[in-house]
Amino acid sequence: MLGQLGVRVIVADLDPQANLTSLFLTEDRLDELFATTPRPTLQGAVSPQFRGVGDVRPPVIEPIADCIGLLPGDLELSRFEDDLSYAWPKCQDGDERSFRVMSAFARAIEMAGDQFQADIALVDVGPNLGPLNRSALLACDFVVVPLGADLLSLQGLRNMGPTVRGWRDAWQDRRAKNPDASITLPEGGMQPLGYIVMRHAITAGRPARAYSRWIARMPAQYREYVLNAPDGGLEEVSNDPNCLAQLKDYRSLMPMAQEVRKPMFLLRPADGAFGGHQEAVRLCYGDFKALTLQIMERCRSHTLTVTPETC
Repeated sequence: MLGQLGVRVIVADLDPQANLTSLFLTEDRLDELFATTPRPTLQGAVSPQFRGVGDVRPPVIEPIADCIGLLPGDLELSRFEDDLSYAWPKCQDGDERSFRVMSAFARAIEMAGDQFQADIALVDVGPNLGPLNRSALLACDFVVVPLGADLLSLQGLRNMGPTVRGWRDAWQDRRAKNPDASITLPEGGMQPLGYIVMRHAITAGRPARAYSRWIARMPAQYREYVLNAPDGGLEEVSNDPNCLAQLKDYRSLMPMAQEVRKPMFLLRPADGAFGGHQEAVRLCYGDFKALTLQIMERCRSHTLTVTPETC
């Protein structure tokens, strides 16, 4: 949707499962990437830094559309977990290599952004709180949290909020101990922009009862555990300023989109979206456009400059 709005965007897949990459690229193209040495993926860009044989290489950008460039993910990224776990406490000692390791992903994304002349970078991470995600999130100014309408998502929120706040504070302490001013370190802002309610069923214009009980708890849980703020009262999610969007389950649109490697909101009759599906596609487009504009507006209010002519 950012591309639809004329925003130039770099998409960085930092989930070792590389699901985002597999949605963009065919299996044949993935096979080519993984068979090439060095790999034209994020893993290949940062590998010299982790192996101690050089600095971060300029990453290879996979062109997806005029406004969209992909930094492909890689299963091999999980191999860096131990190095990142070791480097984190060593930064407290002012260890130069540890700062280079911790900032490797951020520097690779920044290089790609400069090369692609991107307005914004989207960083996709896996659903965990491990060392790889810590390093990935250090590269981010803002964090958007998708929440499923279930108990496990709410429990994850309780874990994620305090952990990310702790990482943010600890990184600011470590940055002050960087021994080499020539290393471009990320700010590590990780400011929460809000949450998105994901894939709930709608009945008569309202979430089905099975989902409503979990959705009703999201405003208070997000304020308490992510914002570290007192409960503001019995606010409904529809009135919660921290809720960026409620995205319903579009059911059959998703498998169609996966098959043709297109966003749900750009499906056409030739893709199988005919009849009543076209109305769902139209509504989906409106939902994602509203969400994207909301995120961009909140970025602007936090001083990030994103100014496409179409907005």
